[in-house]
Amino acid sequence: MKALAALNNVEKAKLLHSLFPDEIPGIIQFTNNMCATIKENETQQREHWKNGLFGFDFWLSLLRSVETNIGKYGNKLEKSSGLFADQLFDGYNAMFTVHCLLVYTTQSKLPNTKLAKAVDLLFNP
Repeated sequence: MKALAALNNVEKAKLLHSLFPDEIPGIIQFTNNMCATIKENETQQREHWKNGLFGFDFWLSLLRSVETNIGKYGNKLEKSSGLFADQLFDGYNAMFTVHCLLVYTTQSKLPNTKLAKAVDLLFNP
């Protein structure tokens, strides 16, 4: 196994899926719900956007890509760590999905505190 610092986002997501397979449906559902919430409140989100690295339209394009992949692959994402990682954590999609994952584990009242610790270890800079 590679050292943690040598893992890319896809490898980290595969590991997370392998360690917490029962948590993956909740993560996917939360991410999908976050997509819907951001789109429903697009005007407000756009007005309060403060990310200087990229514009809100780029963020929306990531959201749409992740949302499309969730819709396209559905339950298969829950069953396959490779598909989960490749479709949601590859390339720029990882920026949006990791954001959702961090929000999910820090703002939700998760019964599995180990998941939050694992996400923090793997994805929090």
